[in-house]
Amino acid sequence: MSNRTTDDTPTTLTVRPLDKDTWPAFARLVEANNGVWGGCWCMAFHVKVGKGRAPQQNREEKEQRVLEGHAHAALVFGGDDCVGWCQFGSPAELPEIKSKRKYEKELVTLPDWRITCFFTGKGLRKRGVAHAALGGALAEIARSGGGTVEGYPEETDDRVVSGSFLHTGPMTVFENHGFTRTRPISPHRWVVTRSVSPA
Repeated sequence: MSNRTTDDTPTTLTVRPLDKDTWPAFARLVEANNGVWGGCWCMAFHVKVGKGRAPQQNREEKEQRVLEGHAHAALVFGGDDCVGWCQFGSPAELPEIKSKRKYEKELVTLPDWRITCFFTGKGLRKRGVAHAALGGALAEIARSGGGTVEGYPEETDDRVVSGSFLHTGPMTVFENHGFTRTRPISPHRWVVTRSVSPA
């Protein structure tokens, strides 16, 4: 990757929206990480992704959604290379969330927006990528009119968990961006919310 210090850390992180212009950089990061979580291509919150779906199908459908403006993410760049992202969208765009049955059982009102997925490239975790990605997603939401935003992060407590396990985001990142816990939907997963004003 370009624009790096000697310890291979990006010197400056910038954020850009996922669109037709940034798709190639997004695709390169996904391909460098084996399709992300078994070939998901960040499709699992759009549709149910099971054994019958090949990674190539996920890739093609993701690209089509991006080109049509039906997939949103804040991409974090270190120089010219995408190093991670935060996926966001409306409930209609992202209907598949973790712990969905418990979530719907106690649901009162759907949010305007959902934050569903984070990813950071190998060797770049714990360097502020998720923080930058969530900030970028909230900025994009503000530019799109703002509203109520939900996330579904894991509370790690004293558990030791891998970065891939926390693909819905760590609690601390959400709380650092002003989200508050609304209700639990699993032993370790919460609904967190905050309001975003229009930009």
